[in-house]
Amino acid sequence: MTEEQGFHVARQRQRLTATVTDLDVERQRALLVGLIRSSNDRRRGESSLAELARLTDTAGSDPVTTHLVRRDRPDPATFLGKGKLRELVMESKADDIDVVVFDNELSPAQQRNLQQAFECDVVDRVALILDIFAQHAHTKEGMLQVELAQYRYRLPRLRGKGTEMSRLGAGINTRGPGETKLETDRRRILERVRKIERELKHAAKSRATRSKQRRRTGQPVVAIVGYTNAGKSTLFNRLTDAGVLVEDQLFATLDSTVRTLELPHGHTALVSDTVGFVRDLPHELVEAFRSTLEEVAEADLLLHLVDASDEDPDLQIRSVRDVLDEIGVDGIPELIVYNKIDVVDDVERQRLQSLHPDSVLVSAAEGDGIDDLLARITKGLGALSVDLTLEIPYARGDVIAEIHELGEVLSQEHTDTGTLVKARIPSEDVHQFRAFVA
Repeated sequence: MTEEQGFHVARQRQRLTATVTDLDVERQRALLVGLIRSSNDRRRGESSLAELARLTDTAGSDPVTTHLVRRDRPDPATFLGKGKLRELVMESKADDIDVVVFDNELSPAQQRNLQQAFECDVVDRVALILDIFAQHAHTKEGMLQVELAQYRYRLPRLRGKGTEMSRLGAGINTRGPGETKLETDRRRILERVRKIERELKHAAKSRATRSKQRRRTGQPVVAIVGYTNAGKSTLFNRLTDAGVLVEDQLFATLDSTVRTLELPHGHTALVSDTVGFVRDLPHELVEAFRSTLEEVAEADLLLHLVDASDEDPDLQIRSVRDVLDEIGVDGIPELIVYNKIDVVDDVERQRLQSLHPDSVLVSAAEGDGIDDLLARITKGLGALSVDLTLEIPYARGDVIAEIHELGEVLSQEHTDTGTLVKARIPSEDVHQFRAFVA
C-alpha cells in the first residue's frame, strides 16, 4: 500500500468512526474523578472538573457524575487509595458506568490497576484530549500529528498480548492510530514513529517555504491565539469572511488557516487562525503540533483572544502563555482581546478592562468592537514599520533589491538622478536606508 493510499484508508476509517459517533443512540456513561491536595485547591479543582465534563462530552460520552477527591499525594498503585477506590467502584456499578475519566495524568501501572478494579475503560485527561484531537484532525498533516502524539502516549502502556491497541468505536480512547494488535512489537511502532517524524519535518519545510513567500509580499502577519472555545474561528470569520467551521465544541479547529485581512486606510495583513489551547495541554500534543504552533512565533502581532464570560479568564491567559513559552514564543507584541462581551454586564467589563488597560472588548458573534479592534491592529502593526520615501541612484540596484527583500515597495518612479521609491520598511531595518531618504 502506498503512502497516499494509506492516508485515504485512514481518512475513510476516521469518517466511519465519526459516523458511528453521530449515529450512536446510547452514548457511553462516564464517571469523572479529580484529585486536589488541600481545601485551598477546591475552587480550581471544581473548575477543572467542569472543563473535564465538557471535554468528555466533546469526546462522545455523557458525564453522569463527578467526584473531587482530597488526598495529600496520589497512591502510586491506584491513585485514589483503597477506601475511596472501593467506594467509587460500587458507585460506578450502580450507575452502569462505561468509562471512568481522571482529570489527572495516570501512570501506566495506575491505569492498569484501575481498569481491573472498575472493570471498564479508565482514561486520564491526556488520553481524553488525544481522542478529541483524533476526531477533529482533517488534513494529512493534522492526522499525522495526532497519530504521533498517540504513539508517544501509548508506547509506555504497551503490555500483554491479544489486546487491541485501537478499537473502532464511538467511545473515549477508541480512536487509535491504525495499529490493530498490541502484540505489534515495539520496534515496528518506533519505526512508524520515525517515519511520521520524517513526514512532519518535510511538511514543516513546505510550510516554512510558504511562510517565506508570504514574507516576501511585505505583508505583516497577525496570529489569533487563545483558549479553546474562546471564539477564535468566529473572530477569524468576522475579520476575513473566511467561512471557517465554527462549532460550540472544544478544539473544533486544529488546522491553521491563513487569510488576508483588510485594515483601515487601505492597509492589509495576513491573519492566521490556530489550534486552541487548554490548561495542562498534553506535552505529547505540544511536541507533535510544534511545527504548526511555531508559525505563531513568526507573527508580527498576537491577538490573544479570551472568553470574557469565563469564570476565570486570567487562568485562560496563563494557560495560553504557558504553551507559548513551551514552544519558545516570546518578544512578539500581544494584544489581549476579550470576546463574548455581549453576555457580560458593565461591571464585569470594567473589571476586565482594569486588569488589562490596553485590551480590546469585542463580540465576534455580534460584531461589537470590531472597528476598534481593526484600528488597534493597524496601530500595533504600524509601530513595527516605517513608511519612507527613498531616492536610490541607478548604480545602486542592490539597494532596490534589499528593499524588496526586507520591506514592501508601495510605489516606484524613475527620475533624472535615480529611482524614487516609496516603501514600508521594518523599524529594525530603517537604519540601513537613512542615507537614501529623500
